[in-house]
Amino acid sequence: MRFFRIGLFLFFIGAAFAATATAQKTRPRKAQPSKPPVSRTVAPLDVRTAREKVDIQRSNTSRFIDVLGPIAQEIENTSQEAKRRNLPLATVERNEQNKRRVIAAIRNLRVGIATLESDFRTRSNLRRYLPTLEGVTDLVASSEDMALAGKFVAAKEPLRDVLKKLTDTLNVMPK
Repeated sequence: MRFFRIGLFLFFIGAAFAATATAQKTRPRKAQPSKPPVSRTVAPLDVRTAREKVDIQRSNTSRFIDVLGPIAQEIENTSQEAKRRNLPLATVERNEQNKRRVIAAIRNLRVGIATLESDFRTRSNLRRYLPTLEGVTDLVASSEDMALAGKFVAAKEPLRDVLKKLTDTLNVMPK
């Protein structure tokens, strides 16, 4: 009986090793048919050029918003101080000069963005991307109007909307 138990035990151990040995065998790989190379379509030249222009205007707008923040706050604070009490004439003149510079910078930004939007309106290859870009010139104009009214901090909000529209246009356009 003992001999039978040992034999049965060895049989099960041998069967277990045999099962794991067959599980570890490598199976021959089937040759997969080669896929044709993926041909990447390149966007037309005017679309690529327009994409670069949108990217340039986006970076200009982003940089302008970043720079405008502290300057706008300082302009408004100085204007409020000038209304409350007498400030030195040099400070008031410098503040007025800063106001004129910011308004001129917004106008220059509007010129570039208006040119970009008119390019999208006039070129047939770019018209399909116009809905995402449409209205940016009006937003920059409203920012300019706010700056002319003395609301320099509030003038950043339309520019942020312009930045969003430019980013959306970049996302829609092919690379």
